[in-house]
Amino acid sequence: MDTLLLGLNEIGHMNVLLAIVLGALIGVTIGSIPGLEPAGVMAILLPLSFTMAPLAGVSLLLGVYGGAWYGGAIPAILMNTPGTPVAVLTTYDGYPMAQRGDGKKALSIAYTSSFVGGLISVCSLVLLAPTLSQVARQFGSAEFAMLAALGMIFVVLAHRNHVVEAAMMLGLGIFLGTIGLDRSYSVQVFTFDSNWLLGGIPLVPAVIGLFAMSQAFVLLSQRGNDASRTELKGEGMFSGLFTLIKYKVTVIRSAALGVVMGLLPGVGEFGSQFFSYTLAQKFSKTPDQFGQGAPEGIIASETSNNAVTASVMVPLLAFGIPTDALMAMLLAVFMVHNYIPGPTLFVERPEFISGLYLSLFLMNIVVFVYLSFATRWIVNLTRIRGRFIGAFILVLGFIGSYSQNYRFTDALIALGFAVFGYLLRRANIPAVPIILGLVLGPVFLNRFRQAMGVASGDLSVFVSRPISLTLFLMIVLSLGAFAWGALRKKN
Repeated sequence: MDTLLLGLNEIGHMNVLLAIVLGALIGVTIGSIPGLEPAGVMAILLPLSFTMAPLAGVSLLLGVYGGAWYGGAIPAILMNTPGTPVAVLTTYDGYPMAQRGDGKKALSIAYTSSFVGGLISVCSLVLLAPTLSQVARQFGSAEFAMLAALGMIFVVLAHRNHVVEAAMMLGLGIFLGTIGLDRSYSVQVFTFDSNWLLGGIPLVPAVIGLFAMSQAFVLLSQRGNDASRTELKGEGMFSGLFTLIKYKVTVIRSAALGVVMGLLPGVGEFGSQFFSYTLAQKFSKTPDQFGQGAPEGIIASETSNNAVTASVMVPLLAFGIPTDALMAMLLAVFMVHNYIPGPTLFVERPEFISGLYLSLFLMNIVVFVYLSFATRWIVNLTRIRGRFIGAFILVLGFIGSYSQNYRFTDALIALGFAVFGYLLRRANIPAVPIILGLVLGPVFLNRFRQAMGVASGDLSVFVSRPISLTLFLMIVLSLGAFAWGALRKKN
């Protein structure tokens, strides 16, 4: 109780409250604009956060980080263009719902799912942080390799009618993930002596090109086309709560996956979202509705990716290990103020830790309330002609790609992926597996190599430990179930 009071005193300062509100509103705005990324905005705000009090600086960046995942659902549902990379799967069911006149309900489901996922994530961080950190500590190279492999297999099997195409795109993504400087042997891999490829294929330009800019090309190529004029009629903006109650099992499962995946470096929002969506489809009573406007699809996607936002901080706070670039920015703020993350931080700065938890709670409340009442104005974006939206998305895509590292080559990479993504859309080939291969491919390859090195080439290392054995059995069962279903369908 004393720690809670200390935390309340920490966030009670006006500068902290303003940082939470400002960060949340900036995050929602960035997330709702296709082509812009929270990482770029956080990088711009990073020098400003150094001049603020420690909790205010961290809260500002966390507000941008968390708010963007909320806002990313808006263009995903209204314009079939994910505002953030992790809103890709939201387009699968959100946009079809908007097209049939249920845009208001789809947005309500997305907001409520994000809110519930965010609160569950913070509660898990507060109540289960020691236990969760112990679980993450049990993962070795073999476990990470099996988890990455399971995630890639799941996303391929999720494309029931395009499994072969999805597998090919996954392979392409894994190949693209190998490009760059191999630090294990200090050799260049498929760089063709180009310095701008030494760092590999950057994820953000690839995602912007494949999903945002390719959609811009689609809008620009449709003559006389207007953007979808989604009328937000019918159920109120709080109707999503009743939908979540109806699918409460999906909510709990997706939130739990998001919390666990947030602990694992290299998995995060992408892994949790793909796992959650696949399992929601697998256990649904109407799996054929997924991709055609199933509320469960939106719930699984939005709940899981927002459930990551707090749990992803466990490795950072407990071990001082950032799991992604966004957490690395937070680590910089900690270090500038001489707040060294690790076990001693919980003992030496309990008021800061408690204040951080409370700021995460408040950030979710601010974003949810703002979106619930501001949607009537946000939806006006859908009343702009398609070509104007396409041109706007294209420009923002170039800006967003360039602003990551301020390299013109990143914009060219985004353009290349945009053209390729446009061709995939025309051929009805899924592009999502490319991104999963690009994200999880290097994780799998590096962890597989490490595990084999430790075991001196003995493949039994992947089945000699309980966790890796369980993951391996899940892979076998998943492939077996798919093969059995395919044979039954053929017969």
